[in-house]
Amino acid sequence: MPNKTAKPAAKATVAKPAAKPVAAKAPAAKAPAAKPAASKAPVAAPAKAPVAAAKPAVKPAAAAPKVEEKKVVTQRQGFKANEFVVYPAHGVGQILAIEEQEIAGAKLELFVINFIKDKMTLRVPTAKVANVGMRKLSEPALVKKALETLKGRARVKRTMWSRRAQEYEAKINSGDIVAIAEVVRDLFRSESQPEQSYSERQLYEAALDRLSREIAVVQHSTETEAVKEIEAQLAKSPRRGAKSETAEGEADAEGDTDDTDGDDTTVADEAA
Repeated sequence: MPNKTAKPAAKATVAKPAAKPVAAKAPAAKAPAAKPAASKAPVAAPAKAPVAAAKPAVKPAAAAPKVEEKKVVTQRQGFKANEFVVYPAHGVGQILAIEEQEIAGAKLELFVINFIKDKMTLRVPTAKVANVGMRKLSEPALVKKALETLKGRARVKRTMWSRRAQEYEAKINSGDIVAIAEVVRDLFRSESQPEQSYSERQLYEAALDRLSREIAVVQHSTETEAVKEIEAQLAKSPRRGAKSETAEGEADAEGDTDDTDGDDTTVADEAA
């Protein structure tokens, strides 16, 4: 009997070691204590944030010179912004600005020219103003010479109208104020003279418009006043019926007298 009781006692001692694994878990609970130490590392990260914030402040300073370059461009090739100029193909216009544009990967400086009467804006490269014939307004002395030209005798060559029309157009688009005055003089018709044909009238009005615009800007007057001054000078010109020997000699030199065009009939009558 005593031996049977001793066996249960041994079993009891065997059950006690099972409690040791519980005690082994206790040290595992200390591991979380290391996590707060890791959480301290991000505290140093905010110190770098102000350094990154300082970099954007440098970029606006680099962009500032670009704005200054656009403001500096106010004069190129002797032409200034807000100045009136003469563009041969369109007449008198005003330079609104000198701007820079990128075209096909290349930067170009352009004159922005506004033609108020034509309601048109033209952009001309600053490097090509000499090629297109753009010029400043005529001096008052040259304007006076153009007005004196209007009082001269009209010179109409005895050639085909189509050929003369080309010559008139070339003079109008030349930008030369004296040459334009010659077209106005040659195509002018008084009340006592035969009426102009449609094509003659178109060329006359184009030349008169170019001439009056420039005279108005140079003399600081209106176009209406300039037209009246032009017409007053034309009224002083000699009659076309009596052509000078010089004009007749020029007509004979051309040799094209066999014209059936209605416009040239008037010329033939005048030469008779």
